[in-house]
Amino acid sequence: MSSGSPDKRRKMESALNQLKKHTVVVADTGDFNAIDEYKPQDATTNPSLILAAAKMPAYQQLVDQAIKYGIAKGGTEDEQVANTMDKLFVSFGLEILKKVPGRVSTEVDARLSFDKDEMVAKALKLIALYEEAGISKERVLIKLSSTWEGIQAGKELEEKHGVHCNMTLLFSFAQAVACAEAKVTLISPFVGRILDWYKENTGRKSYEPHEDPGVLSVTKIYNYYKKFGYSTVVMGASFRNTGEVKALAGCDLLTISPGLLAELSQDHSAVTEMLSVEKAKACDLEKVHLDEKTFRWEHNEDRMAVEKLSDGIRKFAADAVKLETMIKEKRLTCPCEKKKSFPNRGEIFHFLLFS
Repeated sequence: MSSGSPDKRRKMESALNQLKKHTVVVADTGDFNAIDEYKPQDATTNPSLILAAAKMPAYQQLVDQAIKYGIAKGGTEDEQVANTMDKLFVSFGLEILKKVPGRVSTEVDARLSFDKDEMVAKALKLIALYEEAGISKERVLIKLSSTWEGIQAGKELEEKHGVHCNMTLLFSFAQAVACAEAKVTLISPFVGRILDWYKENTGRKSYEPHEDPGVLSVTKIYNYYKKFGYSTVVMGASFRNTGEVKALAGCDLLTISPGLLAELSQDHSAVTEMLSVEKAKACDLEKVHLDEKTFRWEHNEDRMAVEKLSDGIRKFAADAVKLETMIKEKRLTCPCEKKKSFPNRGEIFHFLLFS
């Protein structure tokens, strides 16, 4: 016997389940229970999370092992600290990969954001550390800032080395176009951070989902990519409310916090596919090409994107400096040769998964 009419069954279905029919839902969380519940495919780390984790007693074995590695590599103090930093980032990535079936994103030092060659070299060094630990580069995404130099580094890594890249701190259409032309694997355009900027810099304090500037930005990027057949995948990120999420139903991937996932699971309103390849093909968009000069001008014309990109780079760079300072201090007292119990893996995942 039927459990009810089709209309009633649809009303009972959560907005989250409806959303999953249109897009890949990724849990943007460090909550271990939420990770088990929502089965995320991928995870990421960033300098801020590594810094915070490295200060906690539970993670000292990882820190000590990384310091021991850096000392063993030799060189100047700065070289040893740099090697320690690389080892520490990869060590956390390795632990995460034991939990998730997909890929981990490991970020290149934000202080290299304007040096293409140094970003490439750092990325290859990180990949080598993963491979030394038995992890194929196919399971790693290298995170790069979406500066012109970062995008060109991504292009070289993808073309010449087969290294997959995740372009982060992406706020402008110019950045998105350049990433598509570089044929990088994935971009992470922000939604909520764009909304934050508009609230802070205009007299307007609220937006409906269909007019949310972050939603409009990602929608335009998605439509442009699909209309012109680019292979780069779009993962909307940084949501402030469920309205933003539902307004981007159909995007390749959406990474969503546990709080918003819970709201969506309790929401039984209809979720409509807002983005699709078919709709994108019908959009009135013109294909553009951006050389370096054009990219810099177009990006510069977007005040929001310029400010949010530079702010993001500065904050990650500042945390990297703090982490280096902590490592230098610990090198003086590190019991590198002493054996300690390994930190509880669940604690590591709880703190680091899905930044």
